[in-house]
Amino acid sequence: MTSPLDSGKFARAGRGGLPAKDIGRLLLRCADRSGLVAAVTTFLASSGANIISLDQHSTEQHDGMFMQRTVFHLSGLAAVRDDLARDFAEQVADKFGMDFRLTEAAKPKRVAIMASKEDHCLLDLLWRNRRGDLDMSVVMVIANHPDLADQVRVFGTPFIYIPATKELRDEAEQRQLDLLRGNVDLVVLARYMQILTQNFLSEVSCPVINIHHSFLPAFIGAAPYRRAKERGVKLVGATAHYVTEELDDGPIIEQDVVRVDHRHTVGDLVRLGADVERATLSRAVRWHCEDRVIQYGNQTVVF
Repeated sequence: MTSPLDSGKFARAGRGGLPAKDIGRLLLRCADRSGLVAAVTTFLASSGANIISLDQHSTEQHDGMFMQRTVFHLSGLAAVRDDLARDFAEQVADKFGMDFRLTEAAKPKRVAIMASKEDHCLLDLLWRNRRGDLDMSVVMVIANHPDLADQVRVFGTPFIYIPATKELRDEAEQRQLDLLRGNVDLVVLARYMQILTQNFLSEVSCPVINIHHSFLPAFIGAAPYRRAKERGVKLVGATAHYVTEELDDGPIIEQDVVRVDHRHTVGDLVRLGADVERATLSRAVRWHCEDRVIQYGNQTVVF
């Protein structure tokens, strides 16, 4: 049974709880120069839009990279969005060499979650989404093990089991791509314990977010918490980042840590690590789905 929150009836534009209907989000990035803010705000005003919030950042005082996120209200946005984007490109973006995207807050991102056997990040995302804490629509869960099927189906989300070992990688990725390509706006790796190939990342045609413990690169491979305990670590953390061809080296969206000491067992470290992974991943996913993240180089700005 679908709740009102699931259906998007009470969808929100993001922080502040504004109703999503007729709310647009304009994100842009370009070389910094005089007149950028004036050009954007003048265009929106002349189009009949009312600016609700505007956040901006320049990487340097002079000759840096300029990034801006503008939230605005425009009656009938859904009907005019394509024309608005075309006009902005012709009148503003082309002139200033801007990369931009224009989205509607009333259209939640279509999200696919990929998982293996560990359930903490997957179930946390599904639970937060059911509560309405995440502005997204989870269209499927793809897993390379069948273990979590019953737990996922409780949320009414399709669970698709596709074995994906090293030997089966090409076949598995092709099956995954057949399901994902053109059907989702974001893929979230909720402790999916397989390396994605360059071909997969090129073909999936949408961003991919991953979560992992922040022991990297010190404790790679199996049993990182045991080896961290043996080294006497004082912090347990997690990193959420966009996936690139360089393993675990994509632009970081969010990180968090929790302090530990000699009294904590390996089991304690695992439990605390799972807690911080859940919170870190959910924040990264929420910020992405609310169009708060702008990438530049191998970094991000989160508004």
